[in-house]
Amino acid sequence: MLQQDSNDDIEDVSLFDAEEETANRPKKSKIRHPVASFFHLFFRVSAIVVYLLCELFSSSFIACMVTIILLLSCDFWAVKNVTGRLMVGLRWWNHIDEDGKSHWVFESRKASPQESKAISEAESRIFWLGLIACPVLWVIFAFSALFSFRVKWLAVVIMGVVLQGANLYGYIRCKVGSRKNLTSMATSYLGKQFLKQNTGDDQTS
Repeated sequence: MLQQDSNDDIEDVSLFDAEEETANRPKKSKIRHPVASFFHLFFRVSAIVVYLLCELFSSSFIACMVTIILLLSCDFWAVKNVTGRLMVGLRWWNHIDEDGKSHWVFESRKASPQESKAISEAESRIFWLGLIACPVLWVIFAFSALFSFRVKWLAVVIMGVVLQGANLYGYIRCKVGSRKNLTSMATSYLGKQFLKQNTGDDQTS
């Protein structure tokens, strides 16, 4: 079910019901999508390796820059459209309605109780590790290029931060849901804790 957030025109598919339904099912550690898992890491790790080593093997800055940007672009497309959907059941995109209004959609796959497929814990770890670690490295590269006055590399590094940071932000929004969901969850949790505490105090007295 899609929920409309009127503040920033964002649609979310509820994740928390799906997590509750799958919480009691055993999780598989086997990698069920080896090709997707490989390419989830291949393009982003290759871009980092090329950035670190390209000056050792090539004196052409243009060739290095084009190679890195191509790898980053392939990584952005693969992670956004393929690996997120297959590995963790998450997807995000933007669409324009008939009135020309932009809508961001953050979606998570809701598994039915009858579904036989379990979540692959190994794939989930690979997905989130690659998704978080690589943008952090690009941020470190950005500060390094700035402080070492490698101005010509700043555009490349900023491209890495933007493209991989966009995927990280999108999938975090898919994972946590809308701000409205977070507020309702926090309110419900605090209410339950308050009720338990008062109930416990009444019983002890």
